[in-house]
Amino acid sequence: MDSLTQLTLGAAVGEATLGRRVGRKAIFWGALLGTLPDLDVFIPLGDPVKDFTYHRSFSHSIFVLSLLTPLFVRLILKLHPQTDLHRRGWTRLVWLVFMTHVLLDCFTVYGTQIFWPLWDYPVGWASVFIIDPLYTAPLLIGVTLALVMTRNNDRGHLATRAALAFSTLYLAWSVGAKLYVTARVEASLIRQAVSYEKLLVSAGPFNTVLWRIVAMQGDGHYYEGFYSLLDGYGEVTLERFGSRTELLAGIDRHWPVQRLQWFSKGFYKVWQRGDAIVVSDLRMGYEPDYVFSFVVGRENNPHVAPVPVERIRPNRDLRRLKGVWQRIWDAEVK
Repeated sequence: MDSLTQLTLGAAVGEATLGRRVGRKAIFWGALLGTLPDLDVFIPLGDPVKDFTYHRSFSHSIFVLSLLTPLFVRLILKLHPQTDLHRRGWTRLVWLVFMTHVLLDCFTVYGTQIFWPLWDYPVGWASVFIIDPLYTAPLLIGVTLALVMTRNNDRGHLATRAALAFSTLYLAWSVGAKLYVTARVEASLIRQAVSYEKLLVSAGPFNTVLWRIVAMQGDGHYYEGFYSLLDGYGEVTLERFGSRTELLAGIDRHWPVQRLQWFSKGFYKVWQRGDAIVVSDLRMGYEPDYVFSFVVGRENNPHVAPVPVERIRPNRDLRRLKGVWQRIWDAEVK
């Protein structure tokens, strides 16, 4: 999830865990530790594909973070020795903030390697978008109330706990909504005789009412479209797009190519821009603009040659979000 959400979640977990005993220190440390795992984006790993695919790996491992927990508890107690009586509480706080961070990230489509290094499979349930105001806003309100209200009563603390309960129920709702949409889409594609090998159903931008659909075919071509919970029982409408997978001939053993194929779980397209051969992760963005696209080779007549990886910056036209919003309410909007 986005940094603000993770910071706010960490602060809320901190307040709910230890706020009654150590006051606003719990919020401060929860917010700081809730942000910490995402700071791996500032570690240069050698090339854009490594930066992309190793994000949320070691820094989001439940094993690594569990090992780091006592170190951070020691740091906290060194800075706040008067709270040594609550050592066990601090341990719970640090560990729970770390664990809720990585588990929340698992609800997004990006993928989180929570079992690294024993198993580096990127877990991603894709039931919430990376930014979802309905998830974040209650947590932000609860934490704000805990910060500004007097500690003479429990209202701010209880508001934070209520916000955590609501946000947890919202995640449960998102999983249920995804299961429902997946069943609807699968049934619709069967009725329409649309063949596919892989199906991705992921939450649309900023909400869990509109869902993005990607259906991959065996030749690399794919269908893309949206399904809204307000669509009723109409058929899912998807548009077919091409992928020039033949351009990878000769560079299919190039490490960035293999890494992107693995990390995207097969949801990728290959296309050409000038003499550059580009691989795009289809899970994030939508046609024709994808968040993560990488130049992996260049045409060198008559063959394609591997090259050092370059990332193509996405075209972020925020005006397209208006169409996404309209699609929630109107199935005819493309």
